[in-house]
Amino acid sequence: MAMEPESPNALPDSPLKEAFITPSINEKCIIAGESYAHYSPLPSVLVNDPSTECVLGIDEAGRGPVLGPMVYAGFYLPLPLERSLLATTHHFDDSKALTPAMRSQLMQSLCTSTSDLFSTCGWAVKVMSARDLSAGMLRPAGSYNLNAQAMDATIEIIKGILDQGVNVKEMYVDTIGAPATYQKRLQGLFPMMKVTVAKKADSLYPCVSAASVAAKVTRDVALEVLYRGVYMHKNGDCFDEQDEKDEGWGSGYPSDARCSNWLRRNMDPVFGWGNECRFSWSTAKDMLEGVGNGVSANGGIKMNWPDPDDDDDDRDMSENARLSDYFAVDDAKGKKKQHELEGWFGEPLSEQVF
Repeated sequence: MAMEPESPNALPDSPLKEAFITPSINEKCIIAGESYAHYSPLPSVLVNDPSTECVLGIDEAGRGPVLGPMVYAGFYLPLPLERSLLATTHHFDDSKALTPAMRSQLMQSLCTSTSDLFSTCGWAVKVMSARDLSAGMLRPAGSYNLNAQAMDATIEIIKGILDQGVNVKEMYVDTIGAPATYQKRLQGLFPMMKVTVAKKADSLYPCVSAASVAAKVTRDVALEVLYRGVYMHKNGDCFDEQDEKDEGWGSGYPSDARCSNWLRRNMDPVFGWGNECRFSWSTAKDMLEGVGNGVSANGGIKMNWPDPDDDDDDRDMSENARLSDYFAVDDAKGKKKQHELEGWFGEPLSEQVF
C-alpha cells in the first residue's frame, strides 16, 4: 500500500500559496487523475505508548459531484480525549455545519506541530479521482458501483491505520447505505474493535466530525488544484482569478449552475472532458448524448465500434480493417464509395515503382 509522505503546509510554487495546503494534497496525482492515499505520522502520545486505546471515525466528502474526487477520511485519537478535545475544546462538528474558514483553521491546527491536536490525533485520507470512479462504474465486465468503491476505500483506510500500529478499540462510521448491512460487514472484518455504523454519524460522534473536516478540506483544495490545472493547460501558465470567479465550475455538483454551465462550455465533442469529470454521472452522459439541457441537440460525436460478436465475415473485416475503411460511406445504391478523407493517407505503391 502506497503512502504519501508529508509535505510542507504551504507549497511555495503553488497557485494556492496564499491558502493553507493540507499535507494530503498531491498536486501531481490530482491533475493526472490518479487516486492515492495519505497517512499522517503517528501522534507523539501513541509513539510514546503504542498500547493506548483509540477511537476511529470514518467519513467522506464529495460523493455526489460530477467534477473532482471523492475523499474518504479516517481520524483517530485516544478514547478518553474524544469528546473533551474535539467537541469541547476545538468545537469539531459536521463539516457542512462549519464555514470554510473554520474547517481550514481546524486542519491547520491539526497539522501544526505545537498544537494539542497534532500531538494526540492522527488521520488519513483516500483521494479517489473522478477518472477512477468512472472507470470502475463503466467497466464492461460489470459495474464496480460507487458503494463498493466506497466500502473498499473505507477498508483500505482502516487497514492502513492499523498497519501503523494504532490500537483501535472503537470505530464509528457514517453510513453509505443500510447501516446494519454495512456494520455487519465491517464488524466481521475487524472483530477486534467495536464497530458502530450510523446515519448522520458526523453530527453524533466527534471523531467522525473530525474525519468529515479532513475529508472536506482535502476535497475542496483538491478541486481548486484540479481547476487551476485544467485552466492552465487550456490557457497557458497564466491564471486569472477573475476568470475563475466569472467562468469557474463552482462546487462541482450538478445542481450548481456554475458547474453545469462550465461543462456545457468546455465539452469536447469527441473526448468530452478530462480527468476532472465523472463520465458515469447522468449529467455528463446526457450532455454527451444531447439529452435535455445538453450542449446541443446533437451532443457529442457518436462513435460506432465493430461488434466482436458479429458473424465471421464481419469479425474478419474488423480484425483486418484499415483506418481508412472507417471513412468509407454508402452511396444511394448501397455501394461503398470513397470518402474525401479516405485518400488522405495516400495510396500503397507497388514493388514495380522501385
